Amino acid sequence: MKIDYQNLEKKIKISFKNKSLLVKSLTHKSFDKKNNNEKIEFLGDRVLGLVMAKKLLEIYPNEKEGILDKKFASLVNKKTCLEIAKKIELDKYVLTFNLRNKKNLIEDKVLSDSCEALIGSIYLDQGFQIVEKVILNLWSDHIKKSIVTHIDAKTKLQEFSLKKFKKLPVYKVISNTGPKHKPLFKVGVKLHDTKFYVSQGKSKKDAEQNAAVLCLNDIV
Repeated sequence: MKIDYQNLEKKIKISFKNKSLLVKSLTHKSFDKKNNNEKIEFLGDRVLGLVMAKKLLEIYPNEKEGILDKKFASLVNKKTCLEIAKKIELDKYVLTFNLRNKKNLIEDKVLSDSCEALIGSIYLDQGFQIVEKVILNLWSDHIKKSIVTHIDAKTKLQEFSLKKFKKLPVYKVISNTGPKHKPLFKVGVKLHDTKFYVSQGKSKKDAEQNAAVLCLNDIV
């Protein structure tokens, strides 16, 4: 199966000097145990963080560190990287063990990791100024949204619990059912003197967030 990487280059508006570096950045370890994107992903994660930290300081020179940290986290997390990966249709270019079987969709984690690896490869091939330009272009909508700082339910519940009880909320996994590729977690959360508030999610993190929402809606 031949992959046309030129279409990807057009989407990110650069032409790689070292094409093999681009291919390596999109090669998952399941496809090639030795020559894969794990180390480039490690680099890309740091490059993305540097670019975003620099940009946030430019946009919000007078903002408090705590608020900047929340904005930063929302811009560089795996969920946002996944959205960027889908935006440029990265699944068409990632090499995995199931390349020939399109019925097996590429996992979200593989896509978000590959997005970071792509950033790492752009930095190695083109330098900081170019990779910064690419990142700011791809993340432009998310950067605009950072004007409104979203504090998630778990953080809100933690702040409430610490302020009122001087203790952290207690989370408990009640069950983990369903097939390995599509699990369903049931998680409960309680504060110092409350009952357990139980909810479900496709991941432990999602279930915890949903349980935190239930708890907040009832006690705050």
